[in-house]
Amino acid sequence: MRRDPERLYELDSGVAVPEGAVLLYHLDGFVDAGSAGEALTEHLRAEFDDDRVVARFDVDRLIDYRSRRPVMTYSADHWSDYEPPELAVRLMHDTDGTPFLLLSGPEPDHEWELFTTAVRELIERWQVRLSVNYHGIPMGVPHTRPLGITAHATRSELVRGYRATYSQMQIPGSAAALLEYRLGQAGHDAVGFAAHVPHYLAQSRYPAAAITLLDAVSEAAGITVSSDAIRESAVSADEEVERQVRENEEVADVVTALERQYDAFSAVEPEDNLLADVDEMPTADELASQFEQFLSEQRRDQGEN
Repeated sequence: MRRDPERLYELDSGVAVPEGAVLLYHLDGFVDAGSAGEALTEHLRAEFDDDRVVARFDVDRLIDYRSRRPVMTYSADHWSDYEPPELAVRLMHDTDGTPFLLLSGPEPDHEWELFTTAVRELIERWQVRLSVNYHGIPMGVPHTRPLGITAHATRSELVRGYRATYSQMQIPGSAAALLEYRLGQAGHDAVGFAAHVPHYLAQSRYPAAAITLLDAVSEAAGITVSSDAIRESAVSADEEVERQVRENEEVADVVTALERQYDAFSAVEPEDNLLADVDEMPTADELASQFEQFLSEQRRDQGEN
């Protein structure tokens, strides 16, 4: 039975989408070390709060509520609020007034092929010139060195200038990766960026990684976005990490070892990578115990916001 991808979303016919805009997209649910992609998405939403939803997907069909239960508020003797999941495309305008689109929300649990077909049809409908996805990945790197980035695209020309982090590997798929793959098969330009996050900070919110993504995404998309707010958050987070390092000699030794390792790897061939699950790298468990207080504080802060 043929399924109709147009039944998967609703369009706002009252909003005109300019042709040739760029589509940015980040889907919650896959690996996002340091909450880098989530932080960038939140930053874009906060910077351009005059956005308009131009397409909304049917989350009842796409999301497994029991695996990612929406938040409800209970007040005294009744349910007072419900936060339904939303998977939508918004029209935004950057600092210079340049229009761009942002697709964000939970990663679909079902019907990936139909979802990617639906997004492709929207891209063709709006004549999107480039699609850009982004997130964070854990790496065996120290926080004291510049954060790297892994770039991939449907055409190698789109990521010229970025060094290959590794040659070939197989990893669990994601809806975002499948979308990029299907867009390439259909002849559309798409690019993706993964910021390298120190794996001992992967479970905390690490704004520095979001800045790395913002720089890469804005350059590729040709949009102008202020980074002041997110840089302020990065300064606070970096200061807390440095405090933890100063107060714990074992942590300082680990960071020093990672610095030497990073410097050595930076001089070798691209296929020698810094992925956190490489055998030679310290394990996340070895480092997590030293930074447990920091991670707990970060998670508690997120819950209070």
